[in-house]
Amino acid sequence: MKENSKKLNLEYIFYYRNIYIVFRIKLTMGSVKDLQILKEPVENEGGYGRFIFSDRYSVFDWGEMPDHIPHKGEALCLIGAYLFEQASGKGIRTHYGGVVADDRVLLTSELEKPSNTMEIRLVRVIHPKFNNGKYDYSGFTPKLKNFLIPLEVIYRNGLPEGSSIFKRLENRETSLEELGLDHYPKPGERLRIPIFDASTKLEGKDRYASWNEAKSIAGLEDKDVWEIRGTLLDIDNLITEISGKAGLTNEDGKIELAYDSYGKLILVDVIGTLDECRFTYNGINVSKEIARQFYKKTEWYKDLQEAKKIAEEKGILDWKNLCKSKPINLDPELKKIIEWMYTSTANAFLEREIFDSPKLEEVVEKYRKWRNNN
Repeated sequence: MKENSKKLNLEYIFYYRNIYIVFRIKLTMGSVKDLQILKEPVENEGGYGRFIFSDRYSVFDWGEMPDHIPHKGEALCLIGAYLFEQASGKGIRTHYGGVVADDRVLLTSELEKPSNTMEIRLVRVIHPKFNNGKYDYSGFTPKLKNFLIPLEVIYRNGLPEGSSIFKRLENRETSLEELGLDHYPKPGERLRIPIFDASTKLEGKDRYASWNEAKSIAGLEDKDVWEIRGTLLDIDNLITEISGKAGLTNEDGKIELAYDSYGKLILVDVIGTLDECRFTYNGINVSKEIARQFYKKTEWYKDLQEAKKIAEEKGILDWKNLCKSKPINLDPELKKIIEWMYTSTANAFLEREIFDSPKLEEVVEKYRKWRNNN
């Protein structure tokens, strides 16, 4: 297993890149959220459990960072729950069951106070084998049911500062033609037509894949790919609509999908949060990208990039052991601003003052001033 492994209540607990491995596990610990399994999924039958969103956060695939962001878990839970409810209202299948508060499963509109726990349906997580420095996806076939699709699918409506598109173009990992662009983009540019991307989900380090490779990885047929892309567009439009009411621009985001025990495509994990999406407010980032930008200026980030490069060259799975340093703590003022960004965004999305937090526009102004002074 990759990062965290420990014992709790005499049962083994494994965490692998925010994916929950179900082998008689009672509670799975992740870098961002935990999973309490109430009923394990089996080959032809789904299970159910609960996400417990923590105040931990992760950047650059590192896992748990040294700081915790107060109320982040509650904000993520409520934003994700609200978006799931809106998606279900538009006929999109999801694994969402409700928000847990005072031992009751409720809709977000029924909550009287924040909650960090969401009830969900579970599917199997089938990990590709890792042999001779390569991942073997031969177990994924069109006949497979009740499993997590081993991909993240990504939409891009714009290319804000920090978008991976610029680095990929610079390193010739993709081309304008592959992205459907007729010119070299600039940071902050809005796209006339969204770019749809795919990346691996169950590997030691995420990597982008063409749609043909993604199709092969997940054992998909052409009709499956078109259904996935259609669902991605629907969710993109939904998040754009809801975030727009809060004054946010939906720049990009990702979703995760699965097939249930009936072979139906369902939306899983969580959607529409500041961890899954990149939002801007009048051009200023309002997302986990703020923490990424902070850490990109540290020595740890340089060491991390070098460790990933060496691991890839040598076919080593655990690149973290090659990193020469560890991340530092966030600047205290920035940490408070990030806390407010999560809670103020939740207030704006749900159109309720469920958190004691400034208006989102005030928080953005505080960040603008901090950034100019640092």
